[in-house]
Amino acid sequence: MLASALALLSTAALPLRAQSRPVLRLLTHDSFELPPELLKRFEAEAGVQLQIVKGGDAGEMLNRLILTRRKPLADLVFGIDNALLPRALDAGVLDAYDGPAARRPAVAPLEGGVVPVDFGFVALNIDRAWFASRNRALPTSLQELTTPAWRNLLVVQNPATSSPGQAFLQATIAGLGEEVAFDWWARMRANGVKVVRGWTEAYYTEFTRNGGTRPIVVSYAGSPAAEVFFADRPLETSPTASLFLPGGVFRQVEGVALVKGGNPALREAAGRFIEFLRSAPVQQALQTSMWMYPADAEAPLVEVMRRHAPRPDRFDNPPPAQALARARAWQERWTRVVLK
Repeated sequence: MLASALALLSTAALPLRAQSRPVLRLLTHDSFELPPELLKRFEAEAGVQLQIVKGGDAGEMLNRLILTRRKPLADLVFGIDNALLPRALDAGVLDAYDGPAARRPAVAPLEGGVVPVDFGFVALNIDRAWFASRNRALPTSLQELTTPAWRNLLVVQNPATSSPGQAFLQATIAGLGEEVAFDWWARMRANGVKVVRGWTEAYYTEFTRNGGTRPIVVSYAGSPAAEVFFADRPLETSPTASLFLPGGVFRQVEGVALVKGGNPALREAAGRFIEFLRSAPVQQALQTSMWMYPADAEAPLVEVMRRHAPRPDRFDNPPPAQALARARAWQERWTRVVLK
């Protein structure tokens, strides 16, 4: 009886010890995912309890960060990308990090002391089966999508609430030119483009691959690889494919940053988490958990990404200074042209 009581007492004490560790709060988008064993290893090594707060799509997450800046709900934020970064810097919600990870070479840099963690390419994805069953050729340009033959076939995300939506908007501007881009958006509105709040709704509700009515969706170059990885049976070819059309490809770089006003007593632990995200195990794991490419230039690609997530030969990103100066005006103009 005494042994049983001591065992129960020991078991009951475990959660109390875990709860006594300081809580490091991470705000992130809904697509953040890493293997639990890696996160537990970080907690043990840093001596903290990691609290992950998911704030919706990246655009919605940033909105929450801005709205709570007087009383921050996190110490760190992951998922602000180069499309959303101008808004974050303009709002003054981030603190620069200058530790080793900030100085380590990355495939693409980020501004404002934000440390790049991964990158990908926002592009149109198509449902191969839908096109094959109708014997239809794939579109060869964005302009083709404005013709009657492509009416009601594209779903996009609202750039005000979605990072891929914002990235795709910026790609059209950088690739087509501002005036031509907004003319394209106006014609797409007339041609039945559907706008939803975020990537999850676009891909898992509206895309024909998942039972919707739209065979073309704004998604990622890594999405076809994810389709193969999670398939019920081995596949040689992905059921989806990326379309790398001029003006329709954006290189998205996601980063991690310190939140201004976060707990000063946890700054060291927050820095350790930033270093953790650039570590070799995480740079490998994120490829098959978040379906992005590793920011570390030396990190090898896993096989499914190498085979089924080819990178485009070109992409269209506006210069960072232009994006910083014009992002708000572009967003407001897009809202007037497409939604009002």
